[in-house]
Amino acid sequence: MNTDLPKILIIAGATASGKSSLALEIAKIIPSEILSADSRQIYNHLTIGTAKPSPEELKRVPHHFINLLEPNQKFSVWDFQQQGRRSIQEIISRNALPLVVGGTGLYLKALVDGIFEQPEFSKGIRRQLEERLRIEGAASLHRELEKVDAESAARIPQKRTPLIIRALEVFYETGIPISQFHADQQNQKIYNDYWFALHWERKMLYDRINMRVDRMIEQGLIEEIKNIQALGYDESLQALQTVGYKEVFQYLCREISKEKMIELIKQNTRRYAKRQMTWFRKEERISWIEITSVNEMKNIAERIVRKITAGK
Repeated sequence: MNTDLPKILIIAGATASGKSSLALEIAKIIPSEILSADSRQIYNHLTIGTAKPSPEELKRVPHHFINLLEPNQKFSVWDFQQQGRRSIQEIISRNALPLVVGGTGLYLKALVDGIFEQPEFSKGIRRQLEERLRIEGAASLHRELEKVDAESAARIPQKRTPLIIRALEVFYETGIPISQFHADQQNQKIYNDYWFALHWERKMLYDRINMRVDRMIEQGLIEEIKNIQALGYDESLQALQTVGYKEVFQYLCREISKEKMIELIKQNTRRYAKRQMTWFRKEERISWIEITSVNEMKNIAERIVRKITAGK
């Protein structure tokens, strides 16, 4: 470990695992500012459904990347990497610990590494590109790749359609040319980054998810989404294609009952948590901390602070 590099602390893990609670406990021990690595908390109006920190918590500890954009504004992984690194520099200049908290693995790896393994995405964009290949032909897609990533287009022959589709898919999903991914692999380490995640037994995590969904409904999730509609935001926006929001839109359109809506939110959130855990298990830098009760948060926070303070 290079002691000349600045320290940052990363609290990763699945939704409802207690990342924010742990971060707030850590901030009680050591001067910190929290940088949210959640791809939806950055949007105004998406509050209950994204489990944003409360106004009191936001006041208690400085937070970054909360309520910065409107739902119809785009924000890519590349944007987060660039702006997040600038925020980290500013936090360090204030002699505080950058505390990066979130479950969006793409954001975390982009922030720290500048490059991450090309991930598996949802199938929507790929299907669209494959349909366009069938209708328009390879030459059309190759010309499009020339516009968004000339370096990759020069390297990939027109006949290698799977590579063309993959390069376009990566660009449209992340906002980053795939050639930039490859170039960034040469980047040097810029932080002493400490990664931690809370590990709950699966049934306990799923119970926490179910209780969180019930709490969101009680807190007014449906009313929140009615307000988003009233503001003129369409459910097709990428920011609103999110678990908890898309199911409520279905309910408001009378496609499903309220009971079915709640059941689907719980089910889809559990599935999302499972995908998150699959992602993070591949991240070898993470120190997993077993937890069985929220009462353990204070002790866990103290252990983490001792570890990063010692530089181990």
